[in-house]
Amino acid sequence: MTNHWLMKSELDVYPWSQLQIDGWTHWDGVRNYQARNMMRDDMKVGDMVMFYHSNCKPPHVAGIARVRREGYPDFTSWDAKSKYYDEKSSPDNPRWFMVDIEPVLSFDSIVDLPSMRGEVNLEDMPLLRKGQRLSVQPVPEEHFEHILRMAGHTMEDVE
Repeated sequence: MTNHWLMKSELDVYPWSQLQIDGWTHWDGVRNYQARNMMRDDMKVGDMVMFYHSNCKPPHVAGIARVRREGYPDFTSWDAKSKYYDEKSSPDNPRWFMVDIEPVLSFDSIVDLPSMRGEVNLEDMPLLRKGQRLSVQPVPEEHFEHILRMAGHTMEDVE
């Protein structure tokens, strides 16, 4: 069974357009235990990911990616020169994990946060809850499909 996720990135850190150029990337730098646990324990190869640009106006979903490698230790946490360095993490005892993702579908038109907030069918979506700050979060299948429709697509477009 395919799970559905939302992963946040800032436009000036790693935009959707860069993922398209790169063809895939490792999703490093997550330093929240709940998000780490989802990447380490729950994300599986083939799971679908909404690529969400946060901290911009307006925040939005830019496209759909797919998990291409399941959770493995985030090696940036061992690199003292990395902004994601964590002295308590080591190759022998990794504290942080990441997954690899690849682009699947670009949206011709973004699906912005104000539009999502205006959809009754999305009112229970974790992203839209007050105080929801996780950079990695599950997306119920019905919400995933609804946002695809808002972008003019269907599940067939991502399978």
